[in-house]
Amino acid sequence: MIRIAVIAAVISAFSTASDARVAPTFHSSAKPLSASVKTTLKKNHYWHAGCPVGLSDLRVLTVTHRGFDKHNHSGQIIVNKSAAGPLAQVFHRLYLLHFPIRHMSIDSMYVRGQEPKDGDVTGSFSCRDAVPSPCSGGRSTGNWSNHAYGLAVDLDPVENPYVGCGMSRDRLAQSYRDRSHHRPGMVTGQVRKAFASIGWGWGGAWSGNTKDYMHFSFNGH
Repeated sequence: MIRIAVIAAVISAFSTASDARVAPTFHSSAKPLSASVKTTLKKNHYWHAGCPVGLSDLRVLTVTHRGFDKHNHSGQIIVNKSAAGPLAQVFHRLYLLHFPIRHMSIDSMYVRGQEPKDGDVTGSFSCRDAVPSPCSGGRSTGNWSNHAYGLAVDLDPVENPYVGCGMSRDRLAQSYRDRSHHRPGMVTGQVRKAFASIGWGWGGAWSGNTKDYMHFSFNGH
């Protein structure tokens, strides 16, 4: 009986260790911007005096996410402090969906010379004006973007391009204008539901000829 009990204990311990090894693990944290991150934002003109949100109202959100390599990665974006908690919930749901994210880091988003060549960077905060539709052309609408408040997320922009009148500014994204053929990284109904669960809307649902398939924001704009 003792021998059987010992064997059972060993099997149980091995099973527990095996389960722990394969069980999905998600982690998230939200922290104030460090001095070095603040310097990076100022130096590379992502934040300046006159921006609609102060640096003290922003947070570095760190989350576990799936990569296109099917491995787990630790990703970071800068968001409004009011959105950090809700967005952590969203990225947890994306993680459970095995939704892949290509690049998601402070360096790839904000450090000059560190931008990936494919430009497929998931990000949030950027103190800039809203970008006009490719239909109308130009570089600015004259109004603050929701990104300037840290209240918008652009998700896998190559796989989810900003298009208007059959055009996209990103040549790498041209093949993704056809949304009927799903490929990894393209926004799905489940991804939309994840953001909708915190009340955020999707740019791919805009009426008219302009669609921003990468874009999610607190007010849908």
